[in-house]
Amino acid sequence: MKRLLSAAILSVATAIAAQAQDDPQTGGTLNLVVQPEPPTVMLGINRLGPVSYVGSKIYEGLVTFAPDMTPLPKLAKSWDISDDGLTYTFHLQEGVKWHDGEPFTSADVVYSFGEYLPEAFSRTRGVMDRVEEISAPDDRTVVFKLKEPYAAFMIIFDSTGGTIVPKHIYEGTDIFKNPANETPIGTGPFKFDEWSKGRYIHLVRNDEYWQDGRPYLDELYFHIIPDANSRAIAFEQGQVDVLRGGDVENIEVNRLGDMEGVDVTTDGWEFYDPLAIINVNTRHEPLDNPKVRQAISYALDREFMIDAVFGGFGKPAYGPMTERTPYYDPEVLTDYSFDMEKAKALMEESGVEAEGGVYATLDLMPLPYGETWQRHGEYIRQQLKEIGIETNVVSVDVAGWVERTTTGKFDITTNFTYLLGDPAMGVGQTYRSNNQLNRGTAANVDGYENPKVDDLFAEGARTLDPGKRQEIYSEAQKIISADAPVIWSHQMEYPTVYRSKIHDLITTAPGLNEGFADVWIEQ
Repeated sequence: MKRLLSAAILSVATAIAAQAQDDPQTGGTLNLVVQPEPPTVMLGINRLGPVSYVGSKIYEGLVTFAPDMTPLPKLAKSWDISDDGLTYTFHLQEGVKWHDGEPFTSADVVYSFGEYLPEAFSRTRGVMDRVEEISAPDDRTVVFKLKEPYAAFMIIFDSTGGTIVPKHIYEGTDIFKNPANETPIGTGPFKFDEWSKGRYIHLVRNDEYWQDGRPYLDELYFHIIPDANSRAIAFEQGQVDVLRGGDVENIEVNRLGDMEGVDVTTDGWEFYDPLAIINVNTRHEPLDNPKVRQAISYALDREFMIDAVFGGFGKPAYGPMTERTPYYDPEVLTDYSFDMEKAKALMEESGVEAEGGVYATLDLMPLPYGETWQRHGEYIRQQLKEIGIETNVVSVDVAGWVERTTTGKFDITTNFTYLLGDPAMGVGQTYRSNNQLNRGTAANVDGYENPKVDDLFAEGARTLDPGKRQEIYSEAQKIISADAPVIWSHQMEYPTVYRSKIHDLITTAPGLNEGFADVWIEQ
């Protein structure tokens, strides 16, 4: 067995802890914004952004991740991985209690991954299908035995993909209707106190948290403020202390960041690695034609789009990974730098017949996540018109967008996907032919099918040697970039605006979806 919690990992953890001043101050209230209002804060059954933001303070996973995606201890204090990559042994923290006072043991982990999470979360279910057996030799040890190596296995053990839930509350129940979902019980640094619908969610300090002296804060308020303008005003007036990316329009960020006693950072998204994309339904003509898709890609001035629409936050993307993604290889990508003449030429070469200068009229469904995404859709509409594609803008609410996207009832829609720290986990889901409709918005909703790409992602997932994985994923990127089954918009950057008096707000790769045990406020 090789010991994974090595001196290198401990040094990373020590470096992160060193970011704090020597004397963190205890006490205080942190005022945050959660938007839109989440349907639940029970992280085990829902992982939408607002749910993850609140629920990650209540629930924990076995590990978290440093900004470079090195695993760090959480409910697991250490772990071993066998040389053949088939056996993962986790050694659990001692003295951990659930918020109702019951002890946390290995039985909770076995239940969570063996029964609860496979029922609640499709991504974890897909990974657990690779597991032959989960066992608990004692109350502090859990062993996972895999059927074959899976290089991205550790990724599922963070608080969002691997939410540990109390067996004594959920076993033998309908997990989706369990009354405990309304008053969630976790092991995290904060406990659920109150949810005033339409106003706020209130969490209070867990005085029996397993990390001595933490959390430092007394309470968290997640305020529910319906529109971006009001959220900006609330921050300006001191009613809230932190704004996540998306809480206000990006064009407001620099103005708010210039206020005295305010800082801005784009750190804390390394785990999610968000990539903005334009889904094009390859089942529909003329989007089934690669030259048409390539023409659309060349017709977008990404630099202009990032500056004018996204407030300067982002970098152009021309393939299925970002520069943050392991095994990213820019040398193999087709260079889709803005070239309107090339875009028009490709449309002429496509074989699609034009009538009155119009090749097609398609529905364009912008992501309904606020003004920025509406402007993004309008820019795409203008550029498509330049190459002879007319569009009808389809306006839907979030539920309608999800339903239409996941069932293939669209021509073109804007979207973003999380790449999740490893190509085997977050990249392949968008391009594998066996992961198409009715599998969530991060699936292959475009209908792309390429057997060679399927084989490469399967091989990359079970290959442990980094050099061989690089060769595999470089080949996959080259093929996908040329095929353009989706149009890559940009590597997203989410700015967090916060008061300078708040310390250690973002220290790990999950960023604001961390538990906040180490956050403190300078009084």
